[in-house]
Amino acid sequence: QVQLVESGGGLVQPGGSLRLACAASDFSLDYYAVGWFRQAPGKEREGVSCISTDDSITYYADSVKCRFTISRDNAKNTVSLQLNSLKPEDTGVYYCAADRNYYKCPLPTFGDFWGQGTQVTVSS
Repeated sequence: QVQLVESGGGLVQPGGSLRLACAASDFSLDYYAVGWFRQAPGKEREGVSCISTDDSITYYADSVKCRFTISRDNAKNTVSLQLNSLKPEDTGVYYCAADRNYYKCPLPTFGDFWGQGTQVTVSS
């Protein structure tokens, strides 16, 4: 069954770090752009970061630039998102999505496949 599974979320204090992972089963992420989106309570889902199929192009929302880093590990068939210098406003459910077309990122139309999400809570 084709699916994406996120992991690595949790509760962290402001200024802390987390590393999220998006693992694919039954298909190869090599042929897909991958994006991370998040949804805070009462807000719409927003695109956080994306990486192109060949890793040559990346996107970061202005709110996370210089704090988050997206990377791909083809051997493990995963895409990770390193979250540093976390702020309370980074709290939300983080989802990964895979799409053949990188240029749909960070639009809501991005995503042939979606994961179920992992909760990130930044609080003291």
